[in-house]
Amino acid sequence: METRVASCARAAILPSHQYSTARSLYPSSTSKEEFLSKSTSDKGLIRLMMCMGEALRTIAFKVRTASCGGTACVNSFGDEQLAVDMLADKLLFEALQYSHHCKYACSEEVPELQDMGGPVAGGFSVAFDPLDGSSIVDTNFTVGTIFGVWPGDKLTGVTGAQQVAAAMGIFGPRTTYVLALKDIPGTHEFLLLDEGKWQHVKDTTSIGEGKMFSPGNLRATSDNPDYAKLIDYYVREKYTLRYTGGMVPDVNQIIVKEKGIFTNVISPSAKAKLRLLFEVAPLGFLIEKAGGYSSDGKQSVLDKVIVNLDDRTQVAYGSKNEIIRFEETLYGSSRLKLSEPVGAAA
Repeated sequence: METRVASCARAAILPSHQYSTARSLYPSSTSKEEFLSKSTSDKGLIRLMMCMGEALRTIAFKVRTASCGGTACVNSFGDEQLAVDMLADKLLFEALQYSHHCKYACSEEVPELQDMGGPVAGGFSVAFDPLDGSSIVDTNFTVGTIFGVWPGDKLTGVTGAQQVAAAMGIFGPRTTYVLALKDIPGTHEFLLLDEGKWQHVKDTTSIGEGKMFSPGNLRATSDNPDYAKLIDYYVREKYTLRYTGGMVPDVNQIIVKEKGIFTNVISPSAKAKLRLLFEVAPLGFLIEKAGGYSSDGKQSVLDKVIVNLDDRTQVAYGSKNEIIRFEETLYGSSRLKLSEPVGAAA
C-alpha cells in the first residue's frame, strides 16, 4: 500500500471522510504545482519537490493516527508495524526513488548513501530528517520533516549554500509545506487543505526585529557562562519565550512571525547534537532565503563544509541584530557587526 506515494500524482492515502467540499479560505492563491512551474524551469526539481509533497501529505495522516505507548508511537496499517519515524523514513525514500530525478539519498535513520536510481547529470542528492521531534509525538506537540536538495551526486565536500532547494513539512494543528528554491527569493508556505491539495498561503522575504526567543540545549548554561549571559539578557529584556522542544516548529515560527531567534549552543559537558547535513543546513537555507541569518558562532552555517554525513554543530537562526548579539556575546565579535554593540554584548 505504501508504494502509492511513489506515483506522486495520486491522491494521499486518506480515508474518504477526511475530504471536504468546503471552499478554500485562500481562493486567489495558487497550487504548489503552479507555484513550482512558475518558479523554476527545472522539471526534474519540480518533479522531486512534488513527490516529496505527496510523501509529506501521507506522513501527516499517519502521524495523526499513530498509536502511542510509553516509549514509542507506531502505525498499524495492514501488516505494517513501524515506529512513525521509521515509517516516515520509508515513505520519503520511496518518493525520491519514484521521482526518477534523485541519484543519492540518506537520512538520519539511514545515514549512508542510498542509490535512488536517478541520473548524476541533471539529477539531485537529498538528505533528510524524516520526523524531527518524533519523541514528542505522544504529547501531541508539533513535529516535522526536514530535507535539503543538492545538485548532482555529492552530499559531502559541499556546503549548505550549494543547495538548490530545502523544505520542512510541519505536522501540527495545521499541516504546512514550507520550501525555498535557489532560483527565487523568499521562503514559501503551502497549507494542506481538507480536500488534500497544497495551497500557497504565504511568502516570507524579511525577518525583522522582535523580542521572541527559543533557547535549545539550556543545560549548556551550567558550564558555558557566555550562553548563560545571553539567556539572562533575553529574560531581563522581557523577551517572549516560545520553545516547544521541536526544532521544526521553533524555527518555523521565526519564518511565520518574521522575527525572533532560535539558539542551540554547546558547552564542555553538552556536546553538539544537531546534524549539519540533515537539519542545520536545510533550515539555514530556509531562514536565509526568508531574509534572516544563521550562525555557528563565527560564520553562516551555509558556509560550513559538510565533511562527514554525521557532522554536528551549534547554531543560531534569527534576525540580523539577534545574530550579531549571539556572535558578540559568545565570541566577542560579529562578522555582521553594526556600529554599536548590541544588547548582552554591550
